[in-house]
Amino acid sequence: MTTPHQFDVVIIGAGAAGLFCAGMAGQAGLKVLLIDHSEKVAEKIRISGGGRANFTNKDVSPANFLSENPHFCRSALSRYTPRDFIALMNKHGIAHHEKHKGQLFCDNSAQDLIDMLLKECEAGGVQRWQPCQVQNLREITENPDEPPENSSIFGSRPRINCLNRYEINSNQGVIKTPNIVIATGGLSIPKIGATDFGYRVAKQFNLRMVEPRPALVPLTFDGDAWLPYANLAGLALPVVIETGTKKSKSNEKAAFSEDLLFTHKGLSGPAVLQISSFWRENGTIKLNLTPNTDVLALLQQSKARSHKLVANELANLVPSRLADAWTSTDTTLQRPMSDVPDKALTQLAQRLSNWELTPTGTEGYKKAEVTLGGVDTRDVSSQTMESKQSGLYFIGEVLDVTGWLGGYNFQWAWASAFACAQGLAQGLKPKTLEATTD
Repeated sequence: MTTPHQFDVVIIGAGAAGLFCAGMAGQAGLKVLLIDHSEKVAEKIRISGGGRANFTNKDVSPANFLSENPHFCRSALSRYTPRDFIALMNKHGIAHHEKHKGQLFCDNSAQDLIDMLLKECEAGGVQRWQPCQVQNLREITENPDEPPENSSIFGSRPRINCLNRYEINSNQGVIKTPNIVIATGGLSIPKIGATDFGYRVAKQFNLRMVEPRPALVPLTFDGDAWLPYANLAGLALPVVIETGTKKSKSNEKAAFSEDLLFTHKGLSGPAVLQISSFWRENGTIKLNLTPNTDVLALLQQSKARSHKLVANELANLVPSRLADAWTSTDTTLQRPMSDVPDKALTQLAQRLSNWELTPTGTEGYKKAEVTLGGVDTRDVSSQTMESKQSGLYFIGEVLDVTGWLGGYNFQWAWASAFACAQGLAQGLKPKTLEATTD
C-alpha cells in the first residue's frame, strides 16, 4: 500500500487567494501543498483588467463589499491593506499605475503578478500539483480508540483528545493533513475552470450557504420595448445608474457614476456591471443619460433658435445613434424643434435624466466577473477564515463576500488569504506572519 503524502496544510485552488495563502503559509514555516484541477495557473488573474490585472484599489473599505454578514470582511481588510500588497509589488519590482478611481493595474502584464505569486510560493517551499483532480476528501482520525462519532457526517465535531485529520484522495495519490483551505472561487467564467467544488465541500461538512448568483455581469432585455435600442451595440456614454423604484424583495439601493455600453443583448460597461450586484429579478434600474446637464433648459434654448429636427439637436447631448433611437418611437419628437410642444420637451428631458428599465435577466456566469453569495460567513471565523468544521478554511470568492468592480475582489483575495495563513501559522507553529509596509 502506498504511503500517504503528509502536509501541514493542503490548499485547493491555485488562483489569487490560493497562491497568496500558500506562499505566506510556506514562508511561515508550514509544509504546504497547493493543488488545482486546471493545467494552467491563475487564469482569472491572467484575463483580468484587459490582461493587466486590476490587482487592488487604493480606497478599499468594508463599504465596497456585499455580504449577508456585512461586517465579516472588516477584520481581514484592516490587517492586510492595499498598501501592504503594493509594498509586495514594489519588492518584486513590478511597475504599476492608477487608472481610474483608485484602480491599480500592472504596467506590463498580469503575468508579472502571477510570476510574483509563484516566486512567493517558491520562497515558502510550496509543493504544487497541477493538474490534480480531487476525487474525494473526508474526515478521519489517527486515534483508532476514539473515532469520530460518525465519519460519514462530516459536520460532527471530533471528540476530546481525538486528532482532527483529513484524507484527500486525488489522481496523484492519497494526502493526509490536519488542515484544508478551500480557495476554489465561485461559478464565474466556467470556460477557465470554475466549478462548484467549494460549495460542495461546504455542504459536505454541513456549513450553511448563501445562494450564489452572477455578479458584475451584463444585463439583458427582451421584448418590444427594447427594439429601438437593439441595434446600438458598441455605443458607450457616461451615465449615473441606480437601482430603480420598482423593487423586488431583496433589491438594495445603490448608485454609480460610470460608463454605459450597449450590447447586442442589452447593457454592459462599468455602470451596469456595478449595479448588477445590487439588482434582483423583477427589479428596475434608473439611468441618467445626461448627468450634470440641465437638459430642459438646453432643449428650450434650442426650440427658440433652431429649426433642426429634435434628433439633430439631441445629438448635442447624447450620441447621435442614441438620439435617433430615442426619437424614433414618438411622432411628436420627429419634428423640427420649433414645432415641438413644451410639454413634450419637458417629458423628454425628464426621461433622459430618469430612464427606468426592467432587465429581464443577466448574461449569466459565462460573462460574470464574480459570484455573489457562497459559503455563509456566519459559519466562518473573521479572524482566521476557519469554519465551524475544525481545520477546514475558506478564502476568497468562495465565501459570501463580493466586492465592487475596480480591484476590490482581488484585495479581498489577498486579505482573506493573509488572515488564513496567519491563523494557520499561529495554530501550528510559533512563527507568525507580519504584513510588509513601506
